[in-house]
Amino acid sequence: MTAWQQHEHELYGWLLKQSGCPMDADDLLQETFLRAIRQQSKFCAIENARAWLFEVARHLVIDNSRRQRTWLPLHDDLAMAQGELDAVDSLASCLPRVLERMAQSDREILRHCDLEGMKQADFAVRHGLTQAATKSRLLRARERLRQQLSLDCQVRLDETGRVCCFTPVVK
Repeated sequence: MTAWQQHEHELYGWLLKQSGCPMDADDLLQETFLRAIRQQSKFCAIENARAWLFEVARHLVIDNSRRQRTWLPLHDDLAMAQGELDAVDSLASCLPRVLERMAQSDREILRHCDLEGMKQADFAVRHGLTQAATKSRLLRARERLRQQLSLDCQVRLDETGRVCCFTPVVK
């Protein structure tokens, strides 16, 4: 623990500067020390103990600041209007029908990247494509989806590109 004794004062000063509060700096310093102790013999094997201590302390400062963050309530005028919510919710019945009629390649890229949240880079690797090719395919698939939704469901977008209303065509 000589590394701790060598860097404790410097670490405390840095934590005090970061937190702005002596009590928080003390708590963060103590937690950093506990994490070093939990490493047991691994801590002694660390080549640059100072860098390790500061890295742990930096993460603790970030976590502490996230915990102390205050959230402001969303004003009603910023929240999505009920009409917008209704249009988007009711569109859910039309979307699966339109997707089913699209080409398999379009359906697959839209499902993975837009609906399931897969990163384009991951999709590219999985399908043996470049990122540029994946991005192009996704943009073209989105455009075809937009056209199909416009035709089949009478989807209209507002000036910001959001769905404002639609009338599903009964088939």
